[in-house]
Amino acid sequence: MHCKRIIPFVLLSHLAFAQQPKLDKNGWLVSMDRVDIRAMVQPVPESNRFILPDYNIWCGSMIKGKNGKFYMLYSRWPRDKGHEAWVTHSEIALARADRPEGPYQHIKVVLPARGNQFWDGVCTHNPAVIAYQNRFYLYYMGTTGKSYVKPHTAYENPNWWEYRNNQRIGVAIADDPEGEWQRFDKPVLDVSADSTAHDALLVSNPAATVDETGRVMLVYKQVEKNGTLKGGKVRFGVAFSPSLTGPFVKHPTPIFDAKDRGSEWMVAEDPYIWHYKGKNYAIVRDVVGKFTGDTGLALLTSTNGYDWQPAPYPKVIGKTVYQSNGQPFDDKLERPCLYTEKGVPKLLFGAMGIQKRAHAMNIFVPLSSSK
Repeated sequence: MHCKRIIPFVLLSHLAFAQQPKLDKNGWLVSMDRVDIRAMVQPVPESNRFILPDYNIWCGSMIKGKNGKFYMLYSRWPRDKGHEAWVTHSEIALARADRPEGPYQHIKVVLPARGNQFWDGVCTHNPAVIAYQNRFYLYYMGTTGKSYVKPHTAYENPNWWEYRNNQRIGVAIADDPEGEWQRFDKPVLDVSADSTAHDALLVSNPAATVDETGRVMLVYKQVEKNGTLKGGKVRFGVAFSPSLTGPFVKHPTPIFDAKDRGSEWMVAEDPYIWHYKGKNYAIVRDVVGKFTGDTGLALLTSTNGYDWQPAPYPKVIGKTVYQSNGQPFDDKLERPCLYTEKGVPKLLFGAMGIQKRAHAMNIFVPLSSSK
């Protein structure tokens, strides 16, 4: 008995009316504002996923190397430690593929644990890699701590919060993704000294891009202090620098903040940002549906990097992601990364849990403008 491939009618009808991205005479995308990514989303083939049997996989950030190979920097930690062990056991590793959609093969760990005397000595996580002027820059979260955290205790264990609250942002540099990555003894972005600042407790989840002038924009998660281990509201901030290694100057106002935010603890998460033809774009997790009405991924845009609005086609993908056999995945897509060719979106990378988050993987959603 053969199962029929069933794709929801809503998806099919949306695809039927998709508009072709407009290209210039050299094949480059004219404007990202005219692209409806949701209409390009295709079901995910079995081959478009990266799984390691003994590890949880998260945070896939892909870049093309000088050798024509494709590299994914990703977070991994032992599966038997549980999903919440990302903050105590994660390490950033490297995988390689001949094609952007894979298959990817693990090559090595690039940012291993190096001792809790370092600010990033226990855990490295949230990789966001960009290429600029023949070098590769890997922004990431690092943390440290001295307390023992019993596996599978997480949120109810005060020791777990020590590692969570020590999160800071760093950058590592390499001439080749497969070569040595230079790490630094200090974060590239630290918490603010002002105890009332939006980022007084921790900074994490970096995303970076460079515009035509060489100005670097770094977007990051902020958590405020409120006298508890968990801290207060979660927001996102932005900082700017003329150099990829800083120093960065923080903008005073949080970004990605919906006008009707209300008392929501968090509105957006997991930004992926890029600059194209004079504008900045961000794909974020629409945590409570403030931007699209769905708790999937949303596309936002800005000309200056600190005033952000939903794009003309804001919905990137819904909370339900479908496999090529017509079945939905167990989890929503998080930690997005967009691969483009001449500005045209081709693949949407993301992380998700499987088996009710007993395991986790990265998947690569095909994007097509063909009718």
